[in-house]
Amino acid sequence: MCRLMGFVSNEKTTFDEIVGADFPEFVSLSSVHCDGWGVATINHDEHDAHLDRAPETAVESPDFDKAINAANVDGALLHLRWATAGLPVSENNTHPFIYQDFTFIHNGAIYPPAVLDPLISSKFSALVKGDTDSERYFYFLMTMIEELGFVEGVKKGVEKVIATMDYSSINAMLMNEKTMVVVCEHHPERHPDWAPDDYYELKYRTDENGVLIASTGWNQPGWEVLPNHHIMVVDRDTLKITTIAL
Repeated sequence: MCRLMGFVSNEKTTFDEIVGADFPEFVSLSSVHCDGWGVATINHDEHDAHLDRAPETAVESPDFDKAINAANVDGALLHLRWATAGLPVSENNTHPFIYQDFTFIHNGAIYPPAVLDPLISSKFSALVKGDTDSERYFYFLMTMIEELGFVEGVKKGVEKVIATMDYSSINAMLMNEKTMVVVCEHHPERHPDWAPDDYYELKYRTDENGVLIASTGWNQPGWEVLPNHHIMVVDRDTLKITTIAL
């Protein structure tokens, strides 16, 4: 299980700036979600994503601070990993995952991870390096995106998982140079035993600076809840938000 955060903005900014004074509280969630951190950035109209990640606790990692301070961009994803039982803590299993200008983070689990393998094209299956369902989920969605386009590919891919697979949550954020897509699809009752009922919820905030969306568990006053069983699409040219039911 993991914590997710992403933003897109009109101007280049940092997580500290766009989140504000509560950002350290989000980072403190890594005391539990302690098995890795990762930051992926992709500026608007840039053609390749940049990745920093490490299989260590963000709140204790000087490299995390360096990556956050260096991420002065107009689009970024941040992931705090709590490894699914049985999956190793390693860099190859640490989110985000990237392909060209596509970046991806996931919270939840698809059981078993290998159930996705037959649905991934040979082009993308050759790129799998780790053990996780999350990496396979990404390359399955990339397979669908190549066939149907970004938004429709994600939608049809998620609907395939819903219809045919066992999962706790397939919440995810994907971003490329033109678009950000957020998947909110989970079984609320399958949250960790210790966690509150809203553990899998995703909340978002929009203002003159841009669009910010994140997992729960920290101070988010005035944020809106993205409904379960929905996809949010953000156009990076206009920052217009479209919500699509699954």
